[in-house]
Amino acid sequence: MKKRSLGTSTLEVSALGLGCMGMSEFYSGRDEEESLRTIHLAFDLGVTFLDTADMYGVGKNEELVGRALKGRRDEIVIATKFGSMRGEDGKFLGISGRPEYVKAACEASLRRLGVEYIDLYYQHRVDPNTPIEETVGAMSDLVTEGKVRYLGLSEAAPETIRRAHHIHPITALQTEYSLWSRDVEDEILPTCREFGIGFVPYSPLGRGFLTGQIQKFEDLAEDDYRRMSPRFQGDNFQKNLNLVEQIKEIAASKGCKPAQLALAWLLSRGEDIVPIPGTKRRENLNENIGALHIELTKDELALIDEIAPHGAASGTRYPEANMRMLNL
Repeated sequence: MKKRSLGTSTLEVSALGLGCMGMSEFYSGRDEEESLRTIHLAFDLGVTFLDTADMYGVGKNEELVGRALKGRRDEIVIATKFGSMRGEDGKFLGISGRPEYVKAACEASLRRLGVEYIDLYYQHRVDPNTPIEETVGAMSDLVTEGKVRYLGLSEAAPETIRRAHHIHPITALQTEYSLWSRDVEDEILPTCREFGIGFVPYSPLGRGFLTGQIQKFEDLAEDDYRRMSPRFQGDNFQKNLNLVEQIKEIAASKGCKPAQLALAWLLSRGEDIVPIPGTKRRENLNENIGALHIELTKDELALIDEIAPHGAASGTRYPEANMRMLNL
């Protein structure tokens, strides 16, 4: 397994991580035992970077990851997040970066994970009502107390990243980045590189669309949250499908799967980039890991840029209400 350091920090992880969200919520066809087998296979294949959050499955995902970690804790880098509050019934209760909430959320995550410390602790979404200095100050206290090793942000704006990094070194920024979400290339990625902050792309496969497996809206189960995503609706769906068909053609000529091409492209964007494709099935995990062995030529990269330039996808990343929580 190839390794990468997150930015200029000493935190070394596998070049591909594993996003665990879909194992507990948002996607249909969940099977906890298969999810555990998938995580264990990831460990065996050399994946050392697991990504979860307290809101995924309202804590259930952290508990699942905790079960999978037993006997392997020292080998694995655990990343989890706080800030997106939910009730026991799953209802979304808003965003909080208040210092007292940060510390309470950390204690709850430690308990669910069954660990003594969290390797990488992210603020899931920036709280517009709490100065970032106060939030990161509380996160820094957790580092001092030995409960957290490194700090991260998610979907933060360049100025927020600068202010946060001034309070305590930010090790990683997690934000959506893929062949159909390239807006981070304008300001956010350059800001991370200015400060030596690692970049962790989530949804590197466009929520599964870039795999080429989704051919029509009806392929999505009734309880699949992607049905609410603008990119999966109406005319946007067909326009985005046309984009994927071109990606499939390049992958076929390369002798690989579309998902592998999409991941190989991301990996080629810089050694400071560590994608975290999510899956709950071993077969998909094996396919994703195969991307590490694909080298793209300059001509292939130029062709990919031509068919999937900045803004190529049709529709916004999230519904309007969710878009208002991004890049704050």
